[in-house]
Amino acid sequence: MKTAKRLPPPFYQWLRSKGWQLRDYQRQMLSAVAQNNATLLIAPTGAGKTLSGFLPSLADLYRHPVEGLHTLYISPLKALTNDIQRNLTDPVEAMGLPVTIESRTGDTPSHKRQRQRRKPPNILLTTPESLMLLLSYADAPKIFGHLKTVILDEVHSLVANKRGDFTSLALARLQSLAPDMHRVGLSATVAQPEVIAGWLGRTGEPAEVIQVPQTVKPDIKLLDSRHRMPFGGFMARYAMEEVYEAVKQADTALVFVNTRAQAELVFQMLWEENKEGLPIALYHGSLSKEQRRKTESMMSQGVLRAIVSTSALELGIDWGDVDLVIQIGAPKGVSRLLQRIGRANHRLDEPSKALLVPANRFEAVECRAAMNAIAAGELDGEPLLPGAMEILPQFILNCACSKPSYAEEIYQQVLDAAPYQSVSEEEFNKLWQFTVDGGYALRAYERYQRMEQNEDGLFSPASKRVIQRHRQNIGTIVEAGRLKVKRIRRGNQGKIIGEVEEYFAQQLVPGDTFLFAGEILKFEAIRDMQLHAKPTKGGEPKIPSYAGGQMPMSTFLAEGVRHILDKPESWKALPGQVQEWLELQQAFSALPDMNRVLIEQFPHRKANYLLFYTFEGRKANQTLGMLMTRRMEKMRLKPLSFSVTDYGLSVCLLEKVDVGKLRKLFQPDILGDELEDWMLHAPMLKRSFRQVAVVSGLTEQHYHSSHKTMKQVTFSTDLIYDTLREHEPDHILLAVTRADAERDLLDLRRLADMLIRFDDKMHFMDLEKVSPMAIPIVLDVRSEQVKGAGAHAIIEQASLYQEAEDMMADIRVLLSGN
Repeated sequence: MKTAKRLPPPFYQWLRSKGWQLRDYQRQMLSAVAQNNATLLIAPTGAGKTLSGFLPSLADLYRHPVEGLHTLYISPLKALTNDIQRNLTDPVEAMGLPVTIESRTGDTPSHKRQRQRRKPPNILLTTPESLMLLLSYADAPKIFGHLKTVILDEVHSLVANKRGDFTSLALARLQSLAPDMHRVGLSATVAQPEVIAGWLGRTGEPAEVIQVPQTVKPDIKLLDSRHRMPFGGFMARYAMEEVYEAVKQADTALVFVNTRAQAELVFQMLWEENKEGLPIALYHGSLSKEQRRKTESMMSQGVLRAIVSTSALELGIDWGDVDLVIQIGAPKGVSRLLQRIGRANHRLDEPSKALLVPANRFEAVECRAAMNAIAAGELDGEPLLPGAMEILPQFILNCACSKPSYAEEIYQQVLDAAPYQSVSEEEFNKLWQFTVDGGYALRAYERYQRMEQNEDGLFSPASKRVIQRHRQNIGTIVEAGRLKVKRIRRGNQGKIIGEVEEYFAQQLVPGDTFLFAGEILKFEAIRDMQLHAKPTKGGEPKIPSYAGGQMPMSTFLAEGVRHILDKPESWKALPGQVQEWLELQQAFSALPDMNRVLIEQFPHRKANYLLFYTFEGRKANQTLGMLMTRRMEKMRLKPLSFSVTDYGLSVCLLEKVDVGKLRKLFQPDILGDELEDWMLHAPMLKRSFRQVAVVSGLTEQHYHSSHKTMKQVTFSTDLIYDTLREHEPDHILLAVTRADAERDLLDLRRLADMLIRFDDKMHFMDLEKVSPMAIPIVLDVRSEQVKGAGAHAIIEQASLYQEAEDMMADIRVLLSGN
C-alpha cells in the first residue's frame, strides 16, 4: 500500500479537537507504510499504539475510497477485537470517513458471517482462528485479493507458541493471495525486538522496528500485610481485607489472578468483604459470551468498581477509568506483569498504578524480583522454537478446501512462515501423505481418506464431509471435555452461563454445591451435555478447576529470584515477615545462590526428604522428579513420592542419601537412558498424542451439533497410538508426538540447561528438621489440585498454615540453643 507521509487535513483537525498532535513515531509509521516496509511498533500503554497502526490505513481509505477489504486486524482475544471496534469507530465517525468496520470472531452470528463474505467491510477485526476459517473458503482469493495491510495486535503473545505458529501460516497464505500486503505488528512489551521483527517480516526481510521509549515507570507497590502471610497456598485469603480496601480507594480496579479457579475464589472472598455492596464483576474464558459481553459493556460505561479477571483481559483492553491493577499471586513473568499493569491509566505521561499481593512467602520474593526488573527496564521473552509440526496437516487441508492445490505450492507457503523455514521436503511429504490418506497403517480406513488427486495432479478434499469436519475443528487449542452450565430457575427453564470441564462434573452428585460465575449453585443433573444447577446459599461449595491453567515461571524471573536470595542486602525491600523467614533459613541451613544448586535432606513424617532448589518452573521440575525417582529405584533408595513447585522438587523416600549417591542422581546423563525408558512407557506420550491427533485432524472434537467427550477422544486416540506403535513405528505423527512432549510437557531444554549449568556444583545440607524455605514446598497445595469442597480446602489451608508455624517455632528453638 502506497500512502502519503502526511495525514489529510481532517485528521489534523480531529487531533486538535482532542488536544493531541501527531507524534514522531506516528510519522515514522506513515513513512514506513509509504515505503511498504513491514513494521513493528513497540510503544508503552497510553501512547496511542493501536491508533498509530490504523492511521496509514484510514488515511489511504480517505484519499482512495474502495469497496471490499483493505485492512485486516488480527487480535489474540475476542474481547480485544470488540474493544478496538468500539474505539476505532469514534474517530471514523467524528471525521466522517467513508470507512466500514466490522468484527468477526467465534461469537459473530452466522448470517453476519455470510454477509461479510459477500460484502467484506473495509476494515475487518478478527482472531487467528476466524481468519483461518475464512481462508478455507473458495472465495478467499476474492475476499483477500486486494488486501493492503494486516495489523497484528499484541504480537508478542503470538510468538513462541502453537497459536503463533498457526498465525504465521495464515500470514503466509494471505501473502500468497495478496503479494503486496503490508504487515504491521503492535506491542507494548517486547524483550527481544529483533526476534519479533524476524517473525513478523517476510522470509529474509525482518520488519522495521519503531520503538517508543517508556518515559514514566509504573508505580508498583508490594503489599506488606498486617496479617500473617502463609508459607504456602494460592488464595491470598490473608490479604483480602486489604485488597478490598484498595478497591474502595480506587475509581476502578482490575484484579488479576492466574487461574479460573482462583478467579472464582477471589471473587467470592471479595464479596464476603464487600459490606458497601460495590459493583464488582467476574470475568474468565469459561463464562458464557453473554456474561462476558455484559461485563465488558458495564466496564466501558464506567458502572463497575472492579473486575476479577484471568489473562482474558490482560491484552490491550483500553478502559480509561481503570486507575489500579491488583495482581493476586505471583506474576510468573516480567513481561506478563507489565502487560497487566498497563491496563491501568491509559495516559502516556502518567504512571500506571499496581498493587502486588503475593499468596505466600516465596511469591513475595518473586513479586519483588519482577518489580526490580521493571524498574531496570528489563523484560523476559520466550525463545523462538521450530513450528509445531502437527499444525501442518491442518494447514494443508485448509488450503485444499479453498482450491485444488499441488503439494509443492503449499510447501512454498509453509517455508514462507517464519517458524517453518527449516522444514525439510522429506518431513513435509510425510505430513502431506498423512493428510491424504493417514499413512500406511491407516490408509485402509475410509475415515482417513481426506484428499484425492484429479487428472491434473491437483489435490482437493475427498468429500464435503471432510470439509465440514475440518472447518468445525480449526485451531490449536485442544479443549478439555466441557459441559455447558445451565442456571435453572423453573422446571428445566434457564440460561447458559458458561462451561465446566467434564472431569469436574463427573465428581458431582445431586445436592452438591459449587462456585461458578460468582455464585453458589446446587447440582441437579447432566442432561444433553449440559450441567443443570440452581442458585442456592450456604453449603460447602466445590471449586471448578481447569486444565492448563498453571503458568510456568519464566527463566528470567527465576534468575531474579535467585539474585535476591543471594544478596541479603536486598531483603530490606521485602515484607518484614519474609525477611525473618529468609534470615531463619540462612541461620538454620543455607540459601540458594547463583552458582550452585542447594539440596537439603531432612526427616519428616517418618520418611526422608530430599529437596532440590532448582527454580526452573513446574514442568521442568515435574520431569526431573519422574527421572530422579526412576534412577532412585535402580539405586534401591526406595522413593515413595515427589511434589513440585516452580521453585523446587521435593522427593520423599525411605533411605537416606549420601553425597556420593547424590552426585550420581543429579547428573545431565539422567536425560539419557532414564528419559528414553520413561518416555516409552509413560502415559504422558499418549496424552501428547491426543493433542497432536486433534490438531492434525486425525480425530475431531466437533462434528455438526455433536461434541465428543474427552473420554471418547481419549479412547479413540489411545487405540490409534497403540496401532501405530505396533504396525508403523516410524509414522510421522509418532515423531511429532515425541517432539511435542519434549516441548510442551517436559520442558527438556530448560531442564538440560540447568543440569549442565550445575553439573558437579551442589551445596548439600543434611538437616535434622525441615528448613524454613522447605516448608512451602513440602506443604504446597496447588490450585489445580483442589477438587474437594471449598470450605474443606480453606480448612486444609488453615491446618497447613498452623503446621508451618509449628515448624518455624521448632527451628527458632533449635537456633536459640546453638
